[in-house]
Amino acid sequence: MASNRSKRQPLSQINIVPYIDVMLVLLVIFMITAPLLTQGVKVALPQATANLIDSKSEPVVLTVDKQGKYYLSIEQKGQVTINQNLLLQRLIALLKLEPQTDILIRGDTEVPYGKVVEIMSVLQQAGIDKLGLMTKSPTE
Repeated sequence: MASNRSKRQPLSQINIVPYIDVMLVLLVIFMITAPLLTQGVKVALPQATANLIDSKSEPVVLTVDKQGKYYLSIEQKGQVTINQNLLLQRLIALLKLEPQTDILIRGDTEVPYGKVVEIMSVLQQAGIDKLGLMTKSPTE
C-alpha cells in the first residue's frame, strides 16, 4: 500500500477555470457599464449642414434640454446640471485658465428661443465673443 502512494506524481497543470470565470464576469460588467459612461442628456438637435470646427482641445458643451435646464460638459464628471450664476463663475474661471477654449451650445429643437438667448447673454457676460451652435446633419 505504501508503494501505491509513492508512484503518484504531483499534478503539474494549472487549473484555469476560475480565471476564465473571473474574466467572463469582468467582461459582462464592462459591457453593462460602458454605455452608461458615455450617456449624456438626450437632446433632439436641429438639422443643418455646417462645417466641423478644427480644434486642438476638447470644446466645452453647454446643453439646454426641452425643459429649459442647463447642463455643462465637464471632462471628469460628464454632463452636470448647472444654473446661470454658477455657469457664469465657471466660465470666467475657465477663460482665465484657457482663453482659447471653444464653447458650443447644444439645444433641443423644442427649447424656446428665449432660453437660448438667455444662455448666450450669460456667455457674453463671461467674456466669450465666439461660440458655436451644435446641429445634426440631415443625413443622420
